[in-house]
Amino acid sequence: MAQAGDLITCVTAYDATYAYWIGQAGVDMILVGDSLGMVVQGHASTLPVTVNDMVYHTQLVQRGNDQAWCIADMPFMSDCTLEKSLETAARLMKEGGANMVKLEGGQRVLPMVSTFSQLGIPVCGHLGLLPQSVQKHGYKVQGRDEVSAAVLLADALALQAAGAEMLVLECVPSALAKKITQQLSIPIIGIGSGSGTSGQVLVLHDILGVTVGKAPKFSKNFLAQSGSIQSALQSYVADVKSGSFPAPCHEVG
Repeated sequence: MAQAGDLITCVTAYDATYAYWIGQAGVDMILVGDSLGMVVQGHASTLPVTVNDMVYHTQLVQRGNDQAWCIADMPFMSDCTLEKSLETAARLMKEGGANMVKLEGGQRVLPMVSTFSQLGIPVCGHLGLLPQSVQKHGYKVQGRDEVSAAVLLADALALQAAGAEMLVLECVPSALAKKITQQLSIPIIGIGSGSGTSGQVLVLHDILGVTVGKAPKFSKNFLAQSGSIQSALQSYVADVKSGSFPAPCHEVG
């Protein structure tokens, strides 16, 4: 799809019912995100989420999902060693039924990405704002200055070279996200990173306008303009496919 210029849609899901309706709306990919720690479990961050949590919710999603590509997050500290990361990935795929696993970080995760690739485990990278590193870096846009932008581009290229087959860019300036997308051959999925990527991902609860607290600036309440959850998901797909979402008002700078 990326090679053909077809924009890719992705939505987070955590259970069978929503996974079913997300698939029926024509969403290309489902991300079982460790964001479930905040939007489902009520935690202040993603850090408390366990491997057992991720396996359980991936199982639920795959029971309701019959067509979307399913990516499962590897939660905080489940990739701290190569041995542990292999155990986590194996559980997410064998027990959870995931099609792909997602790792946060650049240089640190290269050995894991390379080994996963050699073993036939599809890998999605994640750069920019890293929710698992918020205690150190906070919730803020990454890559705004020349030095950090160069590091992000180098990390993206290194992840691709190591065998990553997809990359999520979170809260990266739109010009930088577009540059990375143009320089890499793998699909780049943006969230809060402008419209110049291969596709978009949003948290389901943001799409439906039921986020507790302040919703991210880059999100949009699609339910507000639709008569049902199903219509809201269809509107999200249509707007991403047409390139009308994200609009400039949904970019983080």
